[in-house]
Amino acid sequence: QVELVESGGGLVQAGGSLRLSCAASGRTFSNDAMGWFRQAPGKEREFAAAIGWNTGSTSYADSVKGRFTISRDKAKNTVYLQMNSLKPEDTAVYYCAARGGYRSASAFSFAYQYWGQGTQVTVSS
Repeated sequence: QVELVESGGGLVQAGGSLRLSCAASGRTFSNDAMGWFRQAPGKEREFAAAIGWNTGSTSYADSVKGRFTISRDKAKNTVYLQMNSLKPEDTAVYYCAARGGYRSASAFSFAYQYWGQGTQVTVSS
């Protein structure tokens, strides 16, 4: 059974940093793209960042570009999201996702077959 488990969320003041982790089990995603999405209260889920099978291939939403960094450790089957200079508008549940069998990163949620349960990130002003 494939499972993605996020961790690292919490409460932080504006300007602070958090590092989210997503550990995968049940299959290896070392050759697959992975991504992070987020959903704020009352809003639709939106793309935040993605990384292709080649760790040099990344993409970001304009709203997080320059502040967030996605990375992965293939040996640990884990993907990370380093979030710096956090803003109150970054408050959301953050979801990890994996594209089983696809190497290219995508900003579209429908392109991802596997999803974690989410971790809450709250940024206070």
